[in-house]
Amino acid sequence: MASQTAARNHESPVQETGDALPGLEMPAPANRNLSGKLTVLIAVPTLESGAADYGALDLVKLLHEAGHRPIVVSTGGRLVGQVMAHGGEFVAMNVASKNPLVMMDCARKLTALVRQRKCHVVHALGRAPGWSAYVAARVNRRPFVTSWYKGFREQNAFKHFYNSVMVRGDRVIAASEDLADLIRERYRTPPDRMQVLPSSFDVAQFDPASVSAERVSKIRQAWGVSKDTRVILAPGRMVRRKGHHLIVQAAQRLKASGFKDFLIVFTGEDQGRTSYTGDLWDLIATTNTNDVIRLAGLTGDLPAAFAASSIAVFASTQPEGTARNILAAQAMGVPVVASDMSAGPDIVLAPPAISEDRMTGLRFSSRDTAALAAALSKLLGLSADGRRAIGARGRDWILSHHDAQAVAERTLGLYVSLAATSPAA
Repeated sequence: MASQTAARNHESPVQETGDALPGLEMPAPANRNLSGKLTVLIAVPTLESGAADYGALDLVKLLHEAGHRPIVVSTGGRLVGQVMAHGGEFVAMNVASKNPLVMMDCARKLTALVRQRKCHVVHALGRAPGWSAYVAARVNRRPFVTSWYKGFREQNAFKHFYNSVMVRGDRVIAASEDLADLIRERYRTPPDRMQVLPSSFDVAQFDPASVSAERVSKIRQAWGVSKDTRVILAPGRMVRRKGHHLIVQAAQRLKASGFKDFLIVFTGEDQGRTSYTGDLWDLIATTNTNDVIRLAGLTGDLPAAFAASSIAVFASTQPEGTARNILAAQAMGVPVVASDMSAGPDIVLAPPAISEDRMTGLRFSSRDTAALAAALSKLLGLSADGRRAIGARGRDWILSHHDAQAVAERTLGLYVSLAATSPAA
């Protein structure tokens, strides 16, 4: 029954909004706030495949499992069903829009929602919803929290101001120490308002032993990969900041160096908001890399995609915080090549910071296609056993250093401490 309800809401998000918010003076739903329970409103642009999207789902899980009540406000997406299946209430609203009039309307609706649902904390996971949620929190005198999953571009003063909503929270959460340093450098955010909380990550979901040979074979067939071809997997949204164009240029260098029997597979989602994918196709044609590049689209079985791969590559050109796909790759025993914007030395163990017999992958300077190609060629030049040894160290590293329970407890502790100051308490 829960799955059927989730499916209906996913198919008709606009109707969900109509039911939940017919007007500003809607009555509060019955039995919404139980004694000792927290109600947390989570505002996220979409519920598709991004870090913030999965971050919202993770918050729903930990809040519901702890006996609290999460409410997710979003434009919607394929994760809506999972949000509801894990105990979250979903309210569809166009909080992803950057149109000032739409943002003002969302602020009005969120203000009513926070008041009527008696929310204790308002948590924004993005800039556009952040402005509307900020207004709603301040009007209702509720604690406001923001989460950074990446570093935002700041081309001009207007962009700096637009991004600044993400440091207006009573608590500002960064997904990594590197990202926290970036926030402090740009905004001089006081240390007592900053908190570093790595993204929650389900290690059990990415266990090589749980992925059958049939799943691996099926996904390689879908990619059109021969038995002896070494796959270099490049997961991540098809947006410029993920650096797919740099990977194409590196592929051209690999071909020129004489490397054969490799295929780079892009498995990211294209939301159609920009011309980037079209530009990428033009670049692939120009560099004559059609034979070593596949644009496979979003995969429905990421563990199998990693299991089918020899290497995973991440070429982001903006700070990413803790990228869960990098954690997933290493948990699956796949050696990684990552730019210094994709992962810090605390995520990928790489020379020269550590010796080669301890490395879990290689890091390179962002935008340096020669260094990227050199890192890929080094791993391609190893035997399969050599790559498996690196991958095994990566899995051991993730298992021993990623404590999802500790992250959950710290997140809940933050909510509880802020809720104590809320008028809804």
